[in-house]
Amino acid sequence: MQLNLKNYEGIPDFTKYMYMLFGVSGLQYEYGAKGLIEKLQGIEKTLLTQLQEVQNLELDPELTANEPDAYDAITALRPDGPRRIWNKLDHDVYQEKLAGALHARMAGCILGSIVEFWPIKDMKDWANHIGDAFPPTDYWSKALKPYELRYQMSPCDDYTRSKMDGVPVDDDIIYTLLGLLIAEEHGLDFITEDVGKAWLKYLPYACTAEEVALNNLKNNVPIDKVGEVNNPFCQWIGADIRSDPFAYMAPGYPEKAAKMAYYDAYLSHRRNGIFGEMYFSAAQAAAFTVDNAVDALKIGLTEIPKECSLAKEIRWALEAGKDIHNYQEARDAMDERYKGMAPVHTINNAALTVFGLMMGGNDVTKVISETVAMGMDNDCTAATAG
Repeated sequence: MQLNLKNYEGIPDFTKYMYMLFGVSGLQYEYGAKGLIEKLQGIEKTLLTQLQEVQNLELDPELTANEPDAYDAITALRPDGPRRIWNKLDHDVYQEKLAGALHARMAGCILGSIVEFWPIKDMKDWANHIGDAFPPTDYWSKALKPYELRYQMSPCDDYTRSKMDGVPVDDDIIYTLLGLLIAEEHGLDFITEDVGKAWLKYLPYACTAEEVALNNLKNNVPIDKVGEVNNPFCQWIGADIRSDPFAYMAPGYPEKAAKMAYYDAYLSHRRNGIFGEMYFSAAQAAAFTVDNAVDALKIGLTEIPKECSLAKEIRWALEAGKDIHNYQEARDAMDERYKGMAPVHTINNAALTVFGLMMGGNDVTKVISETVAMGMDNDCTAATAG
């Protein structure tokens, strides 16, 4: 996956320089440049030294204080909230909403999977080419590369209406099942060490922050450091997409859902990466008890630090979303506010998820349709919105 990142203001385009260095080095090797290897070894040593210097820079103390990684420190910074809404399970409501949540998650994921990260124009052009509606109101009728395997398992054809037979493979679904396995084997009071054991037992491979964490586990990195060592992706969306199962197991109990999400997220993420999973798990736990998504989204905010970056941006999205009416307006607002942010970051994708829920209301098709049409990490956002 090529991200084509724009840089944050003031950060040089190192990607361009590294591609040039790689290309020029190869050319000079072909030309028989003398002393090339020694020169490149010196550059490598300098880069490693400077990388360490960047990692050791002093962090903003106020921001750091507002975004702790320890569970007790996080809960100390939460605003007032209901913590637990249901003290007794209403089985009929639970069964109906659980079925809705699971089906809509799968539907959103499948709809976004084969157009993940596509620019809006490309999705629109593809829909016009194959005769589908856009935003899509049903599963795609055709895949651009029907033979291509997603996650080494399911051909893209399996995600289309005519070829679908159940739910094909996707990481947004794998982690939903993995969360349930963690609880089945270790109970609802599992800790991060238990999550690590489950990953080693069940997870064949992973991406970005999860890949780093899985490799760290295999290399016997201490469990409290697995999410930190060599992990520049620790605020990306990978923990966020793992939020659902803990809400399913704590209906009407956002505090418990967020606590389980914390111990899961801590394995691979830090700061807003952790808060993303806690937030959406709490919001989904609250959704069992309310009649609209906005109320659930607001309750979710009571389980993460009030002044963390994610909480501030969710509050912005809830306000901005009042004036957003379609996928293009949502994407334009997101692009303007988060210039340079990775397209797989927790924060910008959380804003799109909020926009999709606000414009779709209780119309499930519209929610996941508009969210997919926004682009970015749209199988993740549409799954969570579902």
